[in-house]
Amino acid sequence: MSEGGWAAGSHDVVWIEGPDAISFADGQLSQDVSAMRPGEVRRALLLEPRGKLRGILWVLAGEDVVGLLTWAGTGRAVGADLERFLFRVDVLVSTDEAAGSSRWGPTGAGSTPGEWSGDRHRARVALPAGRAPAELALGPLPTDAPLLGSGTMLLHRVMAGEPVFGRDVDEDTIPHETGLVAESVSFTKGCYLGQELVSRIETRGHVNRSLRRVTIADGLPPAGAAIESAGSPVGLLGSVAASGDGAEAIALVRREAVPGNRVVVRWEAGEAVGEIVEIIRDPQAAG
Repeated sequence: MSEGGWAAGSHDVVWIEGPDAISFADGQLSQDVSAMRPGEVRRALLLEPRGKLRGILWVLAGEDVVGLLTWAGTGRAVGADLERFLFRVDVLVSTDEAAGSSRWGPTGAGSTPGEWSGDRHRARVALPAGRAPAELALGPLPTDAPLLGSGTMLLHRVMAGEPVFGRDVDEDTIPHETGLVAESVSFTKGCYLGQELVSRIETRGHVNRSLRRVTIADGLPPAGAAIESAGSPVGLLGSVAASGDGAEAIALVRREAVPGNRVVVRWEAGEAVGEIVEIIRDPQAAG
């Protein structure tokens, strides 16, 4: 898949501003925000008190401001979750909808860790090496920027195994099921919302599901189609993107459906044969 370009307005940006912005974000997010230098970019998770998922974010650290990039359509929910915990802190939370764009295609060398200029109105956000998307941008894109259609951008996202909250993962998802813990969670920072479950699974437990890709050689099933392995249900398709005569999809599947397994995908109008594929990531240390 060689076509690269920009997906305009692919991300909302939630801003946390004020003298307590850093400490407040540090207490809410899984990432060690207080250890980030201004201009640094890292990934983080927003969890609810029991440790289940509420958001998948890129964190932009500033002096008295923290920016949270999240998929378009999910920013207001992230902002509302944060506002529930604004007790005795000097912080303002606001959301700029569809204010961020993403570049998909060859990732190049990248930066480790990611970096941004600190300008919330017009900035390029370099992500850590090997990540997809390759880059994020705040504000309007140049008029000559190559733009991707929604179908091409979706295929890029699915091939990269990048989940969207509410579509591929939801409030019943445990962080370790996403495969993002290594780059999103700090196990050396202080307390944060939902920490207990994450720490317990990291040290003593395992999860029964994992985020995988499903490659379908022939056919285009809808999101929500059932996945069966050896006659037993193992999950449902999340995002589905057309690819040639077939499709690529993201799904949370039970752990017995391991990469390389052949599966049957069933929906009301038909069925297709698929294969479970491991999502390969190049995680950076969370700090």
